[in-house]
Amino acid sequence: MKNAPFVRTVLGDISPEEMGLTYSHEHIIIDESFPTLSNPLFLLSDLDKISAELGAFYEAGGRTMVDTMPANCGRNARKLAEVSHRTNVNIIMATGIHLEMYYVPNHWRYAYTEDQLTKLFIEDVTIGVDVNDYNGPYVSRTAYKAGMVKLATGDEVITSHQEKIFHAVVNTHLETGVPILTHSNFGRRAIEQVALFEKLGANLDHVVISHVDRYKDIGYNRELLQTGVRVEYDSAFRWKEEENWTYKLLEALLSEFPDQITMGMDAAKNNYWRAYGGKPGLNFLLTTFKEDLRKMGLEAYYDQLFFENPAHLYSFS
Repeated sequence: MKNAPFVRTVLGDISPEEMGLTYSHEHIIIDESFPTLSNPLFLLSDLDKISAELGAFYEAGGRTMVDTMPANCGRNARKLAEVSHRTNVNIIMATGIHLEMYYVPNHWRYAYTEDQLTKLFIEDVTIGVDVNDYNGPYVSRTAYKAGMVKLATGDEVITSHQEKIFHAVVNTHLETGVPILTHSNFGRRAIEQVALFEKLGANLDHVVISHVDRYKDIGYNRELLQTGVRVEYDSAFRWKEEENWTYKLLEALLSEFPDQITMGMDAAKNNYWRAYGGKPGLNFLLTTFKEDLRKMGLEAYYDQLFFENPAHLYSFS
């Protein structure tokens, strides 16, 4: 008999049905770290402000957010757990490794072997994340476990170092069943990512590639979706003077691939948060976007975007 599917949140495992309305790619906590030194807007560490914003999300009907900050670039397991306790929002925490630009040039990610990275990621998923997020010589694991494993590629051809990360991520996925999320720079290299996942034996039903609505090409997005992988669109609020490509892609592809598209905001800068005095605020997808979806005649797909698709994607396989 197969085990029942489950979703691993920072406060424990829940059933997929308990996820409720889900944002599939967010940044809830980014502590002071190498990324925030280069861009202070990335700093998201004020528990009162963060709890106020997520509290408003909960009041508006939101129930789950996927925090996509992986190992050693601003992640804080204890703060994520505290925000979840305060707001009742389920939070899925990441392990894995982000894009090279978010780490110092001599970071341990380059020296660690595939096996060492695999061990680290698996222990984040099965035991708990280090209280200091691997910023010191001693590891003291919390009870807070990762429920997703992340990797990232940039504009360039996928490098041998990035391939090592792919191997460790897929090893972790195959060993534990944990779902995989990836960063793609403006959607670039997404199809190459899928080819590598297929080669390594990942279950594409539980792999999601983020930011591909920033690749302004319907044909490219269609080709990507035809592989069976899942995608996450998060730029609906970003398009200013130019055409809203997130909406163009949804109009062209949502009815064709209704089970493969998820939505988030990727609001990694504090000037996007109302609690920090910014805009549009994290409730954008519950308000403005929902109304825009109705105007496009796509409101019938709302539950798939925010309930059904995330619940399937983020279940352990």
